[in-house]
Amino acid sequence: TRAVIDVNLAIPRGSIYGFLGPNGAGKTTTIRTIMNIILPDTGEIQLAGRPIDSATLDQVGYLPEERGLYRKMKCLDQLAYLGQLKGMGRKDAIQKADQWLERLDLGEWRDRKVDALSKGMQQKIQFAATFIFEPDLVILDEVFSGLDPLNIELLRDMILEEKQKGTTILFSTHMLAEAEKICDSICLIEGGRVIVDGTMDQVRTDFPLKSVQVAWKGGGKPPENLQGISHQEFEEGVWRLTLSEGASPQALLPKLMAAGEITLFSANRPTLNEIFLEAVARQRQEVQS
Repeated sequence: TRAVIDVNLAIPRGSIYGFLGPNGAGKTTTIRTIMNIILPDTGEIQLAGRPIDSATLDQVGYLPEERGLYRKMKCLDQLAYLGQLKGMGRKDAIQKADQWLERLDLGEWRDRKVDALSKGMQQKIQFAATFIFEPDLVILDEVFSGLDPLNIELLRDMILEEKQKGTTILFSTHMLAEAEKICDSICLIEGGRVIVDGTMDQVRTDFPLKSVQVAWKGGGKPPENLQGISHQEFEEGVWRLTLSEGASPQALLPKLMAAGEITLFSANRPTLNEIFLEAVARQRQEVQS
């Protein structure tokens, strides 16, 4: 199996770049290649114009999908040690470790061993370890895995703060709704090949899917066998209906009104999830043809 095939990426400096795709698409293999864990058969990987080597990797923070901490170390010692591995002095590493623990609401756990923490708290420790040495590039592979909504929001805000400081962030996830909230540019990969690459605005221009949001008084739902709809989903009391090619919101509205009293109706630009489904469908059609 060729896991990655002719992948060409240019990640803008100081941006959040979403690296997205289904399981088995080639995301983790690509990331491992960037990190010199797997050597590419052909091609070259550069960071700020320099080939990736041990020196440039010291400026890269990497949070892998497979987690791993020294479970018997205290939280503060763990962060300070990992910072020192990236070239920090011990005094600076301890100071920054304390600051990160406070930022992550883990200050009271500084002298507790890692194995006393919940999985979500351990994830926050690894997040801090990824940023503590102020890297130029950070690679986050499924950073929100196992976190509750409050901690997802906390880490999302911190990712945006680090971007404002000039850090370039490669953000790999299958949580497309989260990627849509923070990414400046995205790449969609399927079957080891890049099928979409560009800024969010460029991508939405290339995939002019149309959808509407609608809600009915009393919790109604769309009529059965509704023509002009290719996909529908229900979330938090609102139906999102993706229009078939050639369908229009204006033509759909009378049919929806016939189903009951409408309390919400709005046309929407395509979500990242809709773009992803359409892009994968186009790619598979091209392969079959």
